Amino acid sequence: MTESDVNEVMRCGYVALVGRPNVGKSTLLNHLLGQKISITSRKPQTTRHRLLGIQTHGLTQIIYVDTPGLHRNEPKAINRYMNQTASQAIRDVDVVVFVVDRLRWTDEDQWVLEKLRGIDRPVLLALNKIDLLEDKGQLLPALQEFGEKFPFTDIFPLSALRGHNLEALETAIAKLLPENAHFFPEDQITDRSERFLAAELVREKVMRQLGDEVPYEITVEVETFRREGKILHIDALILVERDGQKKIVIGTGGERIRQIGSEARKEMEKLFDHKVMLKLWVKVKSGWSDDQRALRSLGYTDLE
Repeated sequence: MTESDVNEVMRCGYVALVGRPNVGKSTLLNHLLGQKISITSRKPQTTRHRLLGIQTHGLTQIIYVDTPGLHRNEPKAINRYMNQTASQAIRDVDVVVFVVDRLRWTDEDQWVLEKLRGIDRPVLLALNKIDLLEDKGQLLPALQEFGEKFPFTDIFPLSALRGHNLEALETAIAKLLPENAHFFPEDQITDRSERFLAAELVREKVMRQLGDEVPYEITVEVETFRREGKILHIDALILVERDGQKKIVIGTGGERIRQIGSEARKEMEKLFDHKVMLKLWVKVKSGWSDDQRALRSLGYTDLE
């Protein structure tokens, strides 16, 4: 953070990262924090929960709210839950960062933009993944075009993955935050428990391993999270909706679930700074993604 750490005034506030699915909101959060707390994959709607990422620099504390991608299609209760979570975040924060994928302005982006009209807080536009632009000459005309769509406070071309222009975005956000005492301890980076983060890491590895075979009908429930000396014991259930999906997750001779477990365990050991003993099971829980009671029992607690 620059500009004398935003004029040496104590500031603190909430900043929502919003946009359609798969524009890189979680990657942006992880790189702003300098630590991975939000799972990522190339699959849309990887993020399902509201998650806080807390960044404290001197007198400034920015509380980022990573949200599920807003999407028009709501075929199941879990889709409604994700939209409710993201919409609530827009109403409850001090600053909104609207993230789009390069210069690809879609109908879904326009739909998200309409949700931002009428809110009484600053909206910054982040054009993510500009490192993938083949013709950089397209950037300036696009900035002018996007600037006419909405009275954005500022527009930032950036690359979350490469770390390009993140400091400028961070400084602009900090200047827009209210003068406040900090809400969280200086060393806290998220509001979520280690148990939650462990479940999310397993789900990330499942999504990355399975491609489109079992798109979104899986969730993960941690049944045991116990420290014994220098070893962390974690038992987790991977829940699917059908028997055929269970076979896909397990793989031939259990090969796939072993790979999922190995990759998740390595990331857990890095995150928790402990040796991890991870055990995974797969269980069929038919219809969980369209059952509000089941969703609440699995931690999707914001459903009305």
